[in-house]
Amino acid sequence: MAGAIASRMSFSSLKRKQPKTFTVRIVTMDAEMEFNCEMKWKGKDLFDLVCRTLGLRETWFFGLQYTIKDTVAWLKMDKKVLDHDVSKEEPVTFHFLAKFYPENAEEELVQEITQHLFFLQVKKQILDEKIYCPPEASVLLASYAVQAKYGDYDPSVHKRGFLAQEELLPKRVINLYQMTPEMWEERITAWYAEHRGRARDEAEMEYLKIAQDLEMYGVNYFTIRFTIKPLDKKIDVFKFNSSKLRVNKLILQLCIGNHDLFMRRRKADSLEVQQMKAQAREEKARKQMERQRLAREKQMREEAERTRDELERRLLQMKEEATMANEALMRSEETADLLAEKAQITEEEAKLLAQKAAEAEQEMQRIKATAIRTEEEKRLMEQKVLEAEVLALKMAEESERRAKEADQLKQDLQEAREAERRAKQKLLEITTKPTYPPMNPLPAPLPPDIPSFNLIGDSLSFDFKDTDMKRLSMEIEKEKVEYMEKSKHLQEQLNELKTEIEALKLKERETALDILHNENSDQGGTSSKHNTIKKPQAQGRRPICI
Repeated sequence: MAGAIASRMSFSSLKRKQPKTFTVRIVTMDAEMEFNCEMKWKGKDLFDLVCRTLGLRETWFFGLQYTIKDTVAWLKMDKKVLDHDVSKEEPVTFHFLAKFYPENAEEELVQEITQHLFFLQVKKQILDEKIYCPPEASVLLASYAVQAKYGDYDPSVHKRGFLAQEELLPKRVINLYQMTPEMWEERITAWYAEHRGRARDEAEMEYLKIAQDLEMYGVNYFTIRFTIKPLDKKIDVFKFNSSKLRVNKLILQLCIGNHDLFMRRRKADSLEVQQMKAQAREEKARKQMERQRLAREKQMREEAERTRDELERRLLQMKEEATMANEALMRSEETADLLAEKAQITEEEAKLLAQKAAEAEQEMQRIKATAIRTEEEKRLMEQKVLEAEVLALKMAEESERRAKEADQLKQDLQEAREAERRAKQKLLEITTKPTYPPMNPLPAPLPPDIPSFNLIGDSLSFDFKDTDMKRLSMEIEKEKVEYMEKSKHLQEQLNELKTEIEALKLKERETALDILHNENSDQGGTSSKHNTIKKPQAQGRRPICI
């Protein structure tokens, strides 16, 4: 009895100790996750859990966003999750998004997961026209997006129409020109083919490096009121507010966050960031050597395939030559037999004609010897003698012609037999020729300046040295110089594409942003965020960018 009561009390106390939880759904740019959160959790507890799950360490760029009555808001780190003005229906949904943007993506974004999340978010903002992008730049960015998804261009795989189901260009750009989807795909593919050799992370970084120079990249627009007044005559500080309290708080949060990020950039990197950058450099070096190894293996494989194809081609050619030689040999043998038979017949005919000519001569002599008494007989005899002489002359000529023909046939027979001998000799050479050339089974040695690495089973071990890192740094500097040179060529390509599609533009479909972009380009060359910000809004309202 006492034991039963103790068991019930123990179970009841255990039940009371179990914390109450609620379900949260986290939506990233490419996935959805659900977590069970304790009721007492603050925003930082949930945010840290999401970052650990994603393996993200550059947390200062991101936040958890939710929507309140058509107004976006960000989860506060020091406030309980359920104390926010969020829906109480489970699961409670938050969007894991970039809240602050880097000034230089290549220098500030260290982790590959950070680059990938920024790439997906900026790409969606451009396609949703939250970031204005000129048509020619849209085509270039689309080509890098295709490279990131499909890898290197292969004409045998990426045939016409392979981008038909892809969303690569803003609808504003598509509607602005009288161009078919096939024409857009052709121009995107032309640039896509030039990105051969770039890995996914490299293509995504090139996308961000171009996107970060767009006018509306990293800018949030809000409608504000009040004349903007300076609070201090000596300090250029402005006072403003919005008609919604939540928007005012949001602007304040973004201002504080951007200022903190601005100060972080101007300070020396923390130990954690230094470790992250060192790991990123080592990872980049490892990937580069892995790509070099794969490139060498691919090159060796392609060379082996080319050698195999060449040997197969040569073998097929030799088989064809052998077949032709056999056919020529058979024809030569048949021709020789025919010529031999014809020569024999002609020789017999010549002998027969010679015999007839001799008989005719004998008959003529006999006729001449016969004494014919009468003049008529003499005249007839002379006529017969003349006819016999003419016949004998013709037979002699025919005999001589037949003899010459027999000689010619003998000569043709000798040539045919010589051709037969040559054909047999060529067939013997073809059948005795080696099929495959000697090949060196040993792989080509690695260059001495490439760090050595050993493959043991499925594990890959690398030996990094200071000299390797210095060489890698020099290669990175060299790549920067090459990038500057490519940038000039890229700008020329963009201008060329802009000129090419300008004739197909429908002026009546230009939006206000298109007109503003063209005005900025005409006035000062390239457009910038500052030019866009300085443009006044209608009805006495001004934009503020964060």
